[in-house]
Amino acid sequence: MVLKPIKPKRISDQVFEQIRELIYKGEFKPGQQIPPERELADSMSVSRTSVRNAIEKMVGMGLLEHRQGQGTFVSLPDGQRSGSLGISMSIEEASIDDLLEVRMGLECNSAFLAAKRAGQTDLLAMEKCLIEMETDLQETERIGIGSDTAFHMAVTFATKNPVLIHLMRNFYDFLFVGIKKNLTHMYDDPGSLADILNHHRSVFECIRNREPEKAFEAMREHIIYVKEYFHSR
Repeated sequence: MVLKPIKPKRISDQVFEQIRELIYKGEFKPGQQIPPERELADSMSVSRTSVRNAIEKMVGMGLLEHRQGQGTFVSLPDGQRSGSLGISMSIEEASIDDLLEVRMGLECNSAFLAAKRAGQTDLLAMEKCLIEMETDLQETERIGIGSDTAFHMAVTFATKNPVLIHLMRNFYDFLFVGIKKNLTHMYDDPGSLADILNHHRSVFECIRNREPEKAFEAMREHIIYVKEYFHSR
C-alpha cells in the first residue's frame, strides 16, 4: 500500500466551492452578473489571484461565462458542462416525463428529510425563493425560473444528506431546463402558475411545520400536477 501525503485545500478551491454553492442555492441566478474580483476577494478575505483562479475554473466547467466588456455572468444551463450528467446524455434527449420521474424519486425524499432536518437558515432560503416567485407573478404574471429552481435546491440542501445534495448538484442542469420548459408552457395560463406557486407554499409549510409525510405528499402532488398538465395539452 502506497500512501500519499495529505495536501491542504487550496484557497482558490475554497473560493470555488463558495461561489458554486451560491449558484446552486440561487443567490447567483443564471444570467446574473457576479460581483467583480476585487469585491469577491474583499468579501472572502482572500487574494484576487485566488478569486481569479476559482472563476477561471468555473468558466472552464461552464458554470460562469465572460462577456467582453461586460463582466462575468452565471451561465444558462444547457447540459453541456464538463463533469455534469449532460456529458453522457443531452438534455434535449430527455422528455418531460423522463425528468419528472427522476425528480419524483429525488425530491419527494428530499422534502421528507427536509421536514425533519431543516434549520432556520434553510427555511429562510426557501421563504426568500417563495417571495421572489410571488413578486414575479404579481408584477410580470410569470414565475422566475431561477427562483423556482433555487427553491427546489434549497429543499435538498435542507436534507443535510451529502449524497442527495451531490446528486442534485449534478442534476442541476436537468432541473433548471426542466423547470424552464414547464413554466414556459404555462406562461399563457395564469391559473396554472398560481397553482404552481401554491404547491411550493404547501411544500414549504409542511417542512416548516415538521410534517415529513405531508411534505413528501405535497412534493409528489406538485410533480404529478406538472406531469398531468402536459399530458392534457
